[in-house]
Amino acid sequence: MRIARFSIDGNVAFGAVEGEGPEGLVLDIIKGIPYADFELSGTKVPLSKVRLLPPVLPNKVVAIGRNYAEHAKELGNEVPEIPVAFFKPTTSVIGSGDAIEYPSFSNELHHEAELAVVIGRMCREVPRERVKDVVFGYTCANDVTARDVQKREKQWARAKGFDTSCPLGPWVETDLDPGDLAIQATVNGEQRQLGRTSDMIRSIEDLVVHITEAMTLLPGDVILTGTPAGVGPLHVGDEVAVTIEGIGTLTNKVIKRG
Repeated sequence: MRIARFSIDGNVAFGAVEGEGPEGLVLDIIKGIPYADFELSGTKVPLSKVRLLPPVLPNKVVAIGRNYAEHAKELGNEVPEIPVAFFKPTTSVIGSGDAIEYPSFSNELHHEAELAVVIGRMCREVPRERVKDVVFGYTCANDVTARDVQKREKQWARAKGFDTSCPLGPWVETDLDPGDLAIQATVNGEQRQLGRTSDMIRSIEDLVVHITEAMTLLPGDVILTGTPAGVGPLHVGDEVAVTIEGIGTLTNKVIKRG
């Protein structure tokens, strides 16, 4: 099931996305919240009549760096012995169609297409065999990075945590095997990144186990699983799209901040 979060007439709701094709998609409004038992209301609105919002409002986004060997290589880095984890704040999260604001403190903005894992229940110290039980679904993400800032600052908080640096969407797909999905990024229609989730160094099970050894994850929290090779520059006016097989396409335009 595809679960979207949207606004219409000033109201915010979740809905199940039904149909196919840009003109055929409708939202069946959900009663309640999708992390618990819910019912479909039967009230349907065309997707074209609503504004898509970030599909979740995470308490935290835990991101993993250098989880694809070719990406680590293209930036001159070694594959880390343990996962490199960092946070992106909730203020960095935007939805499909929202604008990425080019930060004033950077001159080198990069796209990073990623598969995002959405957590569905509160969990801590999750054993490998229980990982599927705590995952709500999957969505597309763009770990937008101020590469020049990342290079000169030892911590990545500003380089990867600035406002609008974490586009998520367009919705969450709850019924999906994430083991071998095509993932790509295009800029102005030109392909930049193309990889498969099967190329991850560490699997989703590995990452959930590793993260929850240290912290409690809450419903709606997000894990970014790393990016394949091909990262590159974004400029004001560019339109960047992240497409993941079985999920859909996340599209955002880059604008000048302020």
